[in-house]
Amino acid sequence: MSHNRLSLAVEEHGLSLPAEGRLAVFAPRVGYDLSLLPRERCDVIQPLKPDFDTFEAAGYAAKVAEEPGTYAAAIVVVPRAKAQARDLIARAAQVADIVIVDGQKTDGVDSLYKECRKRGEVLGSFAKAHGRLFWFSGGDFEDWRAGPARQIDEGFETRPGVFSADGIDPASQLLVASLPNKLGRVVADLGAGWGFLSRHVAARDGVEVMHLVEADHVALECARTNVKDARAQFHWSDATNFKPGHRVDTVVMNPPFHTGRKAEPDLGKAFILAAAKMLAPTGQLFMVANRHLPYEATLREAFQQVEEVAGDTRFKVLQAQRPSRTRG
Repeated sequence: MSHNRLSLAVEEHGLSLPAEGRLAVFAPRVGYDLSLLPRERCDVIQPLKPDFDTFEAAGYAAKVAEEPGTYAAAIVVVPRAKAQARDLIARAAQVADIVIVDGQKTDGVDSLYKECRKRGEVLGSFAKAHGRLFWFSGGDFEDWRAGPARQIDEGFETRPGVFSADGIDPASQLLVASLPNKLGRVVADLGAGWGFLSRHVAARDGVEVMHLVEADHVALECARTNVKDARAQFHWSDATNFKPGHRVDTVVMNPPFHTGRKAEPDLGKAFILAAAKMLAPTGQLFMVANRHLPYEATLREAFQQVEEVAGDTRFKVLQAQRPSRTRG
């Protein structure tokens, strides 16, 4: 993504940012250029923990949701999920008189632009670097707000924008079906999402502690609803650096492997290394992945025994046992 459209809008296309008042920036990812904006006036609205931490460390007021009251202007960085993008725009329009929308064409920004023109007064727009930035004032966007949590199969609740919001992920279903009944006393679900794996794992014999580790605050709140179990401990954390404070008997995971639209197997590899570090010497990892993703080499570096225990043409379930002591 080009990160200079905001600056170009101010310098060349007539966008005038308010000289006073607070600014809300919705859903910027790491690397998005906010250098034009005064840090002391910005609230960065970001429910993803790694991005939240990065902007907070850079001196911005990072929040998981916008504050009540009015902002002088709001900037929405368009996410991939259309329902989530609409919700962000509606929330921005509710708290600010001027809403600036910046996104890639592959994420549907042109469609949002056309729809916003029908609802509010678009004050400016330009396309650059396979994306578009536009700004508008007014309009009724209440019907774009994300409604209450929706129920899917097995009574799970999800919200727009979280992974597998419309139904249970088939890879996770395969992993659950492949797990042994006994997993040990302490189990961690890395990238727990809205809690599908954890609720099924908690039903296994002998589980006393179930760590749900999830970077998306919205997904984790869904998990709190979906996993009503006193043994569950919920952690809003980046799974790649999560430290439970004690050894874990089993890690289960269906790690993410996309950053935007680009496949990034390195993220799954980082999950594997994190799992190896938190496991007990006799601990084990069960993970599911798309068949084409090259995780086996990393698993063999981090564990003494690795095998595929289930799979089909799309997915593979890998079991890794006894983390190498050098990873301890």
